[in-house]
Amino acid sequence: MNTHFSTRFQKKIVIIHPGEFFATRENVMISTVLGSCIAVAFFDARNKIGGLNHFMLPGNLRNETFYLTESGKYGMFAMELVINEMLKLGTRRSDLTAKVFGGAHVLRTSPDGTASVPRGNVEFAFQYLETERITIDASDVGGTAARKIFFDPRTSKVLVKRITGALITDVAQEERKYLEKIKKDKDKPSEPTLF
Repeated sequence: MNTHFSTRFQKKIVIIHPGEFFATRENVMISTVLGSCIAVAFFDARNKIGGLNHFMLPGNLRNETFYLTESGKYGMFAMELVINEMLKLGTRRSDLTAKVFGGAHVLRTSPDGTASVPRGNVEFAFQYLETERITIDASDVGGTAARKIFFDPRTSKVLVKRITGALITDVAQEERKYLEKIKKDKDKPSEPTLF
């Protein structure tokens, strides 16, 4: 996670990357860049609390080792992590609404089956929100253009900029690196959690 002051918005920008999330009641903007990944912006209008996550894979709930990880790179945990952080700030689950972004087909060649990643991400996000009875106020998913989003957690306003042309190559390359990292991490033995 990185932060910097934006003269355009006249406030701090919190930039999240794949596997990260951020929730706040502060007057900031939360930003991320999405290709195949999904970001869900959650908003509590009553308390003016918002949160954003960014996940790369929906996760395979049938895989018994899936539950041993608490990584925000998987959709299930990315959703729960940001919602739990918002609960700590004072929201109630029943007050949440959501907006869904990403799931573009930016990885053109996918001999390893990554072509299904965007579709699986989109399906997971909508299914999760429906199961949890969280209203979806807006969505901008699919297609072939990457997206840069800016989310205002105090108003729920989201600005979306489409990324096409040569810049999309950078997004695809970053996603390939992240997928490789996920594959390597999956092969490492998990450490027990001490408490």
